Amino acid sequence: MQGDVAVPATLAFTYKPPALLRGGDASPGLRLVELNGKEGQETLVKEEVGAFLHSEALGDALQVAVKLSGWRWRGRQALRLYPRTELDPVVDTVLALLEKLEEEESVLVEAVCPPARLPFPGSPPPGPELALRICAVVCRTQGDRPLLSKVVCGVGRGDRPLRHQNSLPRTLEVALAQCGLGEASQVTDMRRRVKAAAEAALAAVLALEAGLSAEQRGGRQARTDFLGVDFVLTVAGRALTPVALELNGGLCLEACGALEGLWAAPRPGLVAEEAAAAPLVETMLRRSARYLMEGKQLLLLGAGGVSKKFVWEAARDYGLKVPSYGPAPSKSSSQCVAVLWFLQLHLVESDPNHFASQLVQTFIHFDVTEHQRDEENARLLAELVRARGLQLDGCFSYWDDCLVLTALLCQELGLPCSPPAAMRLAKQKSRTQLHLLCRHGPPWPAPSLYAVPCCPLESEADVDKAVRQVPLPGVMKLEFGAGAVGVRLVEDAPQCHEHFSRIARDLQGEADHPGIGLGWGNAMLLMEFIEGTEHDVDLVLFGGRLLAAFVSDNGPTRLPGFTETAACMPTGLAPEQEAQLVQAAFRCCLGCGLLDGVFNVELKLTGAGPRLIEINPRMGGFYLRDWILELYGVDLLLAAAMVACGLRPALPAHPRARGHLVGIMCLVSQHLQVLSSTTSRETLQALHDQGLLRLNLLEEALVPGEYEEPYCSVACAGPSPAEARLRLLGLCQGLGIDGPHYPIAYFLSHFK
Repeated sequence: MQGDVAVPATLAFTYKPPALLRGGDASPGLRLVELNGKEGQETLVKEEVGAFLHSEALGDALQVAVKLSGWRWRGRQALRLYPRTELDPVVDTVLALLEKLEEEESVLVEAVCPPARLPFPGSPPPGPELALRICAVVCRTQGDRPLLSKVVCGVGRGDRPLRHQNSLPRTLEVALAQCGLGEASQVTDMRRRVKAAAEAALAAVLALEAGLSAEQRGGRQARTDFLGVDFVLTVAGRALTPVALELNGGLCLEACGALEGLWAAPRPGLVAEEAAAAPLVETMLRRSARYLMEGKQLLLLGAGGVSKKFVWEAARDYGLKVPSYGPAPSKSSSQCVAVLWFLQLHLVESDPNHFASQLVQTFIHFDVTEHQRDEENARLLAELVRARGLQLDGCFSYWDDCLVLTALLCQELGLPCSPPAAMRLAKQKSRTQLHLLCRHGPPWPAPSLYAVPCCPLESEADVDKAVRQVPLPGVMKLEFGAGAVGVRLVEDAPQCHEHFSRIARDLQGEADHPGIGLGWGNAMLLMEFIEGTEHDVDLVLFGGRLLAAFVSDNGPTRLPGFTETAACMPTGLAPEQEAQLVQAAFRCCLGCGLLDGVFNVELKLTGAGPRLIEINPRMGGFYLRDWILELYGVDLLLAAAMVACGLRPALPAHPRARGHLVGIMCLVSQHLQVLSSTTSRETLQALHDQGLLRLNLLEEALVPGEYEEPYCSVACAGPSPAEARLRLLGLCQGLGIDGPHYPIAYFLSHFK
C-alpha cells in the first residue's frame, strides 16, 4: 500500500488483474503473481508459496492466512490459518480457492502478525492469550482530506482469527484498559498511531483514484468517501504498532453502529457518542449542495478588494474552468483562474479593469458607489438584467458598499433576500443600537438586553450633546466604517472634539480610503465603551431560523485604537457563555429584520453578559471564512450563495471543530521592515504552501498610513489551543513579527 501504513507481508495470486495492478509488485512486502488461467498452476503456486514461506519478509510470523480477496467475498470469505512450516496444506488450499476466482479477484497468502503480549492487569489470564483487533472508520472531508471518524475494538483469543462477527464492540479506551494499557498517555499515543495510519490509508486510496479515468473509477461521480481499516496490534521495533489487515466499508460501519447502539437509550449523566458516519453525511450533504447549485444563475454585486480574493480562489477549488477571454491572470497577481463550474456567475462592478471581470459569465460595468441613488440604481440594474436576458436564481454580495443596493435589487427582481429596511438598519451602526434598545420583547431574551447606548454625530455641534448622553470613556467610530478604520477610545469631551475634527478632515470621501464605506459619508457616532473580551459570531439564517453559528475569540486591541491583533477559533469560552453569544447574535439579527443570509456579529462578553458592538450584514471578512472551512468543513460562501437562491443549506446543528487555529495580524506600521525583507509576502506564501502556517493576505501593497487596516493574518494550527499558541509564538519570534512594540505573547494572553 502507498502511504505510511504498516501491512503484513502478502503473496497474491490474481486472476486476470486490472491494468493498474499489472507490471510488478506494489510494495516491498507484496509479491503479485498474475494468472491468465486457473488450470495447470500447480508448479507455479508451489514455487511461489515455498519462496514466500521462507522469505525474510515474514519476519517473526509463525502462521500464514489463506483467503479470497474481491468485492464478492467481503465479510464471508473463508479464512484458513496454517503454520508457516506446512507448505503442502497452504499450496492445496490456494489451488482449491483458485477455482472460485472470477476476473480481477485474488487468493492471498498473508503473514499472521503475532499479537502483542500486552501487560494484562493482575495475574495473566488462564488459557490462550488475548488479541486486540482495531477497526477505524475514516471519511473524506472538505478539500478531499481524510478524517478519522471513530475507532471500535474487538478482543478475543489470540490463537483464532478475530473477526467483526465474533467479537463484541468496545471503545479503544476500554479495550486497552482490559489489556492493561490504561494510562491516558498510552491511550493517547495509540489513538494517534491509529489515526495517522487510517488517514494515510484513505489518502493512498484517494491518490490512486485521482489517477484513474472515470471509466476505471466506475463513473464520473464515483469515488471513495469513507473507508474501514482493520488493524491488529503487533510489536515492531520494540513499539506497539497497528498493522492494517484489510480495507472495507460496511463491516466497520456495522461495528460502529453496534457500539453506538449502547448509547441509544437515554440515561442520566451519559451523552451519546457522535455517529461514525457523521463526517460521511457531511460530505454527502456538501456534494448535494453543489449538485443543487449546478446550473444556477447568480448575480454578484461588487468584486471586492484583495481581502476578498478568496472568493475567486474558492471558485477554482470547486472545480472551475477558465472562460475563453484570453490569458488568465497570473497566480502571483490574483490567485484566481476560474469560475464556478456549477454556477453561471454574473458580476456588477464599478472598476472596469477589475481582474474578476474576466472570470465571470457576464460582466456589467456599473457605478455602485453613489449610495444616495441606491433605489434608482436598483431599478436601472434590474432593467439591465432584463435587457440582457439573464434568468437569475439569486443575487448576493459580500462587499459592505453593495449590501443595501443588493437588497433593493432583489426586491426589484423578486429574488430571496432580507428586506432593504433591515439592511439599512444593520448598515448604520447607531441606528442598529438605538433600534435594538427599543426592542423589549417578546420574545425573551429581548434584543434590548444586548444593545449599547450611543449617539449619532452629524456635525461638530452633536459632539457636546453626545458627551452629555453617553457615559465616558466611549468609542468614536464611522457610522458606515469597516476594518476598524477611524475607531478610537475617547476619555473626555476634548478628545471627542479632536477626533471628530480629525476624521472630518482626513476621511471625507471614498478616494481618501477606498473600501471602508466612505461612499456612504463620514458621519460618526459615540457609543459607551464596554469592558470585556471581544468575539465574532458568524451566523447562517434561513427563513428566520438559525442553521449554524461559529464563535471565535479576539485578542486585546492596541488602545486607543481598535485594530484587531489576534484571534482564536474555536472559542475557548465555557459552553454556556458560547451559547449566550450565539443567542445574542441571533436575537440582534432578528431584531433588525435580518432573516435570510450569512451574517457576522461582533460582540463583547461582559460580566453582565454579551453586548453588541455591531452587525455586519454579510459574510465575515478577513480570515473567518477560511478558518471556518478548515476547522468545521462548512463553506460560508457556498451557504450564502444557496440562501440567495432560496435553498436551505444542510449544515451541522452542533458543529465540532477538528482542531484549533490561533492567528496574529501583521500591520505595516509595525512590521514594514520585516515584511519587506525576512518576512516578505513570498516567504509567508512559501511557509503557507509547506503547511507551517496559514496566510490570509488582506492588502496588496506595503503602504504605511495613519488609518491602516491589517496587511495579513498569520495563523498556526494545533490539536489544542495551547499547542497552536506556542507554535504561533515561536513562529512570530523567528520571523521577527514579535517585538517590544508588538508583543505577541500579550496579544495571545486571552487564549490561555
